[in-house]
Amino acid sequence: MMNEHYDFIVCGAGPAGSVIAARLAEDKQVNVLLIEAGGTDEVPEVMTPAQWPLNLGSERDWAFVAQPNAHLNGRSIPLNMGKVLGGGSSINVMVWARGHKNDWNYFAEASGDPAWGYESVLEIYRRIENWQGASDPVRRGTGGPVYVESAANPQPIAQSMVEAANSMGIPRFESPNGEMMEGRGGAAINDLIIRNGRRSSIFRSYVYPLLNQPNLSVLTHTIVSKLIFDGKSVIGVEVIQDGRRNHYYASEEVILSLGAINTPKVLLQSGIGPEEELRRHGIPVVQHLPGVGQNHQDHVSFGCIFEYREPQKISNGGSEATLYWTSDPNLKQPDMFHCQVEFPVPSADTAHLGVPEHGWTMFAGLSHPKSRGTVRLSGPDVNDPVLINANTLSHPDDLKAAFSNIELCRDLGNSSVFEKLVKREALPGKLGRSEMENFARNAAVTYWHQSCTAKMGQDSMSVVDGNLKVYGINKLRVADASIMPEITSGNTMAPCVVIGERAADIIKQAHRMTSYQAVKVAG
Repeated sequence: MMNEHYDFIVCGAGPAGSVIAARLAEDKQVNVLLIEAGGTDEVPEVMTPAQWPLNLGSERDWAFVAQPNAHLNGRSIPLNMGKVLGGGSSINVMVWARGHKNDWNYFAEASGDPAWGYESVLEIYRRIENWQGASDPVRRGTGGPVYVESAANPQPIAQSMVEAANSMGIPRFESPNGEMMEGRGGAAINDLIIRNGRRSSIFRSYVYPLLNQPNLSVLTHTIVSKLIFDGKSVIGVEVIQDGRRNHYYASEEVILSLGAINTPKVLLQSGIGPEEELRRHGIPVVQHLPGVGQNHQDHVSFGCIFEYREPQKISNGGSEATLYWTSDPNLKQPDMFHCQVEFPVPSADTAHLGVPEHGWTMFAGLSHPKSRGTVRLSGPDVNDPVLINANTLSHPDDLKAAFSNIELCRDLGNSSVFEKLVKREALPGKLGRSEMENFARNAAVTYWHQSCTAKMGQDSMSVVDGNLKVYGINKLRVADASIMPEITSGNTMAPCVVIGERAADIIKQAHRMTSYQAVKVAG
């Protein structure tokens, strides 16, 4: 039997929500409820690294799809998102990528709070990590909850990618999470959250060890439908369980960590968002916040595929090497974000061009795309789907960047370094300008890094402040990828763990909790 009343309710057991629930539950005097729409992670598709693609389209996937996009030749691209304990950290490719130094400094600038800056975040990362590689006391931590190691025994194709990049003047680093992401970037073998051959998700790292604590309750197969208010204070949540509506109440705070699609959906359906849209759906306006559901950002990529001379083994989930690079040395952050996958991955609209049975993919990715999308309601009820206008490639600079990224991938894949492993370039091949543009529009897919739809900041389009409190609302915070003012350079899981840690620190300090440990703010 579940209690109805708790001190804190955390909605969403993804990377940020798992961290917050676990950190708050460290104080044994505090009762915490963690609510997750999905179910157990104890299935082979989650725990076995090589089986991660089987989660896509399964019951562990929200299976969002963007609206048709004229900039993608009318395509509606899939936008998968984890619906399981651990969220994205339970269905992703397990890459641990911290983001660039200047990503975090921009967070500090946007929020007006230096505690979001790189030096402070470095201290959080040292607290988080149980790093298994070479000692780097400035940048890496040991003994933390998240087991991180460089991809064990990487395949020759991964090692060749790093070597090929180095031959083209892109420096090689031993890890993508140290010095490499303080300058122009580089190439490296990936850091992964794999331990003893099994996925070590953020839920497994933080919450699982505490499941026997009586002050932490985890509720699965439960969808948060809306917030419950007393005036402008949030006092609980309405949920759907087994087709029935139930209420749970929080005496202190509710924290939304539902991800960049469901967090704005719940805010909107609760009456927090653009007044015009709320009134259009007959939703009473609790707080006019025009930025809710705006500023949608996502890394976009284009699969360049090469055929092996002989079939090759796939290890560590198949993603063992990565590249970040600034095409212009004057840029503050890498604009190129390439992820290697050890099997062929065309889009649904490029597969007909001919895909080898045995091959590998270099995803030419845009690290900081300029296109912006929206998340809107189709109706006021929890069962009404959201309308995601991702607007991928809507900004003309993104198409130009796509050409540059694809050409770099082609140069890498056709490097002499690969001669013994690669037979030929399968996609896209040498194309003219119009054919390459058509390829890019048909090949564009998501990196599954949706973010920024409830951004942190100080302007009129900001949804939360530097303490992650929703403007105009009491006892409500947001802590997930939606609060990013701009998407980070690379995979978003590790930054979401930092967001969770920051949220937990802020909440503990605000409520004078006994387990609070301050993180020193540089400067």
